[in-house]
Amino acid sequence: MKDAQSPQQYVRVLTIAGSDSGGGAGIQADLKTFAALGCYGMSAITALTAQNTQGVTGIHGVPPEFITAQIDAVVSDIGTHAVKIGMLHSEAVVHAVAQAIDRHALPRVVLDPVMVSATGARLIEPAAVQALVAELFPRAALVTPNLHEAELLLGRPVASADDMPAAAQALLQLGARAVLLKGGHLPGEQVLDVLLARGGEPHAIQAPRADTRNLHGAGCTLSSAIAAFLAQELPLPLAVEAAHSYVLDAIQEGALVATGHGVGPLNHGFSPRATLLR
Repeated sequence: MKDAQSPQQYVRVLTIAGSDSGGGAGIQADLKTFAALGCYGMSAITALTAQNTQGVTGIHGVPPEFITAQIDAVVSDIGTHAVKIGMLHSEAVVHAVAQAIDRHALPRVVLDPVMVSATGARLIEPAAVQALVAELFPRAALVTPNLHEAELLLGRPVASADDMPAAAQALLQLGARAVLLKGGHLPGEQVLDVLLARGGEPHAIQAPRADTRNLHGAGCTLSSAIAAFLAQELPLPLAVEAAHSYVLDAIQEGALVATGHGVGPLNHGFSPRATLLR
């Protein structure tokens, strides 16, 4: 990363992910999160989706060479302090992103291995899953799968909170340097996530279960918030804790507002507040 000479510069974060036409997840959620947390956000769009709060009705993949062009354009000129990676729909796209990480020595990469949307739509080709593990797990500072994604990656169920530390360890053995295994799909009044880095002990992060009507884009938002805090040079455990706190607030603010007829979005900037709405 080469910074231009100037008295002051923004903390910059790049998201490489798919676009959500409904505005609640993907690139749109990432950029809102970066702005809310005081960072300058940039994007390389990997796919267009026709999507709303009720589901995904279409996916149009961006050619790998154009994804490469987007990354090269912003990084060569503006630079970045951290990268969030989301939806990569094909093996060729995974290859292109891995090559860009190496070419630009992209720092503080947070990989959210998006495979299935919250409404159940498959977002990645089967061949891309193996490439994701082989090429991006070793290049990422943190991988943030939910339980469904962990089960797909490991080929076995993760059925309880007791299973989560061993599952996180198994994900490290696939090549990740650190894993945040998200346990939101398990039942209970508390949501448990497990953070585990190589050579460390599992760190449990608990939060009260939020209103499930407004969770569209929560995973995208969490990974982009972690990237934003890493860009501000917080250590990984503190960045994860701070991101959790931010996401919980954004969920609670979003729950005050009815957006769409399905799973609604978070309120990333906590604005407009419900008292100002019509």
